[in-house]
Amino acid sequence: MGMKAKKSMMKKVKKGSTELTAARKDEAAAADFLPLEGGPARKLPITENSENKSTVLYIGRIPHGFYENEMEAFFKQFGEIKRIRIARNRKTGKSKHFGFIQFASPEVTKIVAETMHNYLLFEHLLQVQIIPPERVHPKLWKGVNRFYKPLDWVHIERKRHNKERTFEEHKKLVDGILKRDQKRRKKIEAAGIDYECPEIVGSDVPAPKKIKFED
Repeated sequence: MGMKAKKSMMKKVKKGSTELTAARKDEAAAADFLPLEGGPARKLPITENSENKSTVLYIGRIPHGFYENEMEAFFKQFGEIKRIRIARNRKTGKSKHFGFIQFASPEVTKIVAETMHNYLLFEHLLQVQIIPPERVHPKLWKGVNRFYKPLDWVHIERKRHNKERTFEEHKKLVDGILKRDQKRRKKIEAAGIDYECPEIVGSDVPAPKKIKFED
């Protein structure tokens, strides 16, 4: 083989090697994942952020007095509100100081989360976070449209007071009063106070006629 043929062959080899290297570089740049053990590069599947579609916000450290009506009046400046729920104690109805709010638009939800997180309101730093759709509990909005009615503790206490008690229940009630009275007398004596405590009717006396409180 002559010198010209050898030079021509070397040029072709160099050109082919350059093109292969460039192709591999382009492939690596387009790929998201290069296997450590070698092999062709792979592009990872595009996963859409679920938070971009979320319309539900968690709101923590809600101050006293900032409840459903106040929250709706405050947050509607950002956009349309679909639902609001504040976690409450089932027995007392008092706020647990956290709740949830749902907007009509995911864009508004994101803006509210960025704007209101750590916002100082009535000496409380609000904690606002986006809840992804897959983490929203299916029963989160159950009964949310029902009007909250606080418990009537006067009625409950009146009913408890007017309850008919048996002799045993009355005896147990008086025994408890006597026991607490003895502890009180001992504390007064220990304090060196000269005081004559009034006598309490014993538990052996039948239950007196009750005075009922009317509505």
